Amino acid sequence: MAFRPLHDRVVVRRIEADQKTAGGIIIPDSAQEKPSEGEVVSVGEGARDDSGNRVALDVKAGDRVLFGKWSGTEVKIDGEDLLIMKESDIMGVIG
Repeated sequence: MAFRPLHDRVVVRRIEADQKTAGGIIIPDSAQEKPSEGEVVSVGEGARDDSGNRVALDVKAGDRVLFGKWSGTEVKIDGEDLLIMKESDIMGVIG
């Protein structure tokens, strides 16, 4: 991918959650309450603190992460639908 996010931004590929219950009922996106899951595709170099020192990000490419349903901005890069969000929008790393 020829896109590098700036500062403390992260590019995430959303991993689609199961849209059906065990009984076969389809759950619309608006009714799903769980956070979304995704894979980090690329990360920026980090933000700068008050002293001007760069603060590295806690996530790296390949990490599986959880983030809020409304987090980030949807973009299309190289024909792929991705999300760009700040690292602070990420709730945690899975595994």
